[in-house]
Amino acid sequence: MSELLIVDNDKQSRKEVRLLITESKYSFLSIYESSTANRGMLLLKQSKPSALMIDLSLPDMDGMAFGKTALQLYPDLPIIVITQLKMFELVQSSINAGFLGYLLKPLSKNELIETLDRVLIPVLGKSVNRVMKTGEDYFTADLKNPIGSAIQYMQLYYSEPLTLKGLADKVYLSPSYFSKMFKEDTGMTFVEYLSFVRVQKAKALLRMSSLPIEVIANNSGFANSGYFATTFKKQLGITPSEYREQFHLEAEPGFTISAGGA
Repeated sequence: MSELLIVDNDKQSRKEVRLLITESKYSFLSIYESSTANRGMLLLKQSKPSALMIDLSLPDMDGMAFGKTALQLYPDLPIIVITQLKMFELVQSSINAGFLGYLLKPLSKNELIETLDRVLIPVLGKSVNRVMKTGEDYFTADLKNPIGSAIQYMQLYYSEPLTLKGLADKVYLSPSYFSKMFKEDTGMTFVEYLSFVRVQKAKALLRMSSLPIEVIANNSGFANSGYFATTFKKQLGITPSEYREQFHLEAEPGFTISAGGA
């Protein structure tokens, strides 16, 4: 489950953060709140969230110290500072401590979403990969069926930056001969087939989750959401958002996947 933990003594501030997120593309996040460091640490130990937001002025512990303790518990935990204190020294200390964001109250929705985009997309991406993998990533080239082996490899590693030369090397063929054989066997070029595989993987995530389009694009192997949308529409005639909306309108309420913190 994708979770955000907010540790802030200011009840109104926590309410505003919750409202901004609920009205954004990150509305799928489960939000947990704490007004104290003690309670916040208990929640952290119970479940690692996808991200942590902390105020620097907590009643029972300095917020900077709390964040450093959280990083000792989870070294890769994204931490975002939310504070009324506009001081260069605090910003510098936050950076040095390994925190990934520093936002001033009252929060701007655009700045909050931009920060979440920056710190959450890599985290959610790793979780999506865990959800989508159904078996061991084990590959052995079958020299009697090099194109079949190449297709198997593409199905396993579609989210990685694959190249024709790199895959030709995997199946021990020259790039030119591999390209010719691939087109003859599949009716598509290497690039066309790879785009097809990636779009199919993306369609599953669009149907099963409410993850942001950027996350789905990134974890389906596309360089950015713009190229993903262009490729998706070229293949299906509609955009990823239109596909998701169409599916959700037709489908009955049911189980969805929201991948996130462990």
